[in-house]
Amino acid sequence: MASPATVPNWIEVDAPRSLRRTLSPYRNGYDDPTTRLSNGDFLRATHTPDGPGTLLLTWNADSARPEDCDLQAEAWGTGAGWLLAGVESITGHTDRPVMFPDAHPAVERALRLARIARIGASGDAYHQLLSTIIAQRITAGEAIRQWARLCHELGEAAPGPAEVTDGLLLPPSPASLHRRPAWWFHPLGIEAKRAHPLVEVARHADKLWAWTKSGPTVLAEKLSLIRGIGPWTVGSVLGPVCGDPDAVPVGDFHFANIVAWALEQEPRATDQRMLELLEPYRGQRGRVLSAIVATAGKAPGFGPRKRILPMAKW
Repeated sequence: MASPATVPNWIEVDAPRSLRRTLSPYRNGYDDPTTRLSNGDFLRATHTPDGPGTLLLTWNADSARPEDCDLQAEAWGTGAGWLLAGVESITGHTDRPVMFPDAHPAVERALRLARIARIGASGDAYHQLLSTIIAQRITAGEAIRQWARLCHELGEAAPGPAEVTDGLLLPPSPASLHRRPAWWFHPLGIEAKRAHPLVEVARHADKLWAWTKSGPTVLAEKLSLIRGIGPWTVGSVLGPVCGDPDAVPVGDFHFANIVAWALEQEPRATDQRMLELLEPYRGQRGRVLSAIVATAGKAPGFGPRKRILPMAKW
């Protein structure tokens, strides 16, 4: 991960923090069976190195200074201690928004509008990888539905009091995915090209904790060796898992066009062109990309809408 000391053309700025926006990358759609998020609370069930756990965060003021939001944390299950130890990391407590004095006007505006969001670091690559792999090569709506189906098929009830966790599910455990044949996933709409990396990630689940702890560079190198995990998947998980502000998902269907349109009024662009436009912001390219995508709008549309041909039984 780059640091302000190595890239001197940005400055950290002080701004209120929105916990809802900071935690939003950890929820995969409004009906995510594993994660709930509202204006004042965040509830997430997941697997940890110590076992399953459920984390509940509550606050009384969003978009507030950290000392004014009254953030409270509770956790249950054998992984409760691990989850509580990571509260500051997942909420981006030490992350600070940045500004580039010589930035493109569109970048300056995007960073200014998005400054209340922080980049958290969950430390939980397994959970993030499962939902990200499912999102490979399909629309966001399909990915959300297929993630929910997988969790309802294989997820177990989240630990914790029933009045808090009612209906909440853990993501599929590594044991439930490991060695599962590709054809089993077909009724859920998940073809073999995505089923294989799901199984492979489950097979390497125990190693993911050490890889993540070693930092984004090591995690990226190790993940790239797993069949079915490419630059888009790696770039998508390094930010929310490791808090890497420079992570860029290469291969996204929309991002290159959005960046080129926002910065140069070019309606179409390649990944190479996107990286070229983001190069002045190296060290913070992921933050800049996220801010542009969140605030700049889409590039002009083209071509017919993609027809979705479902293979799921529902």
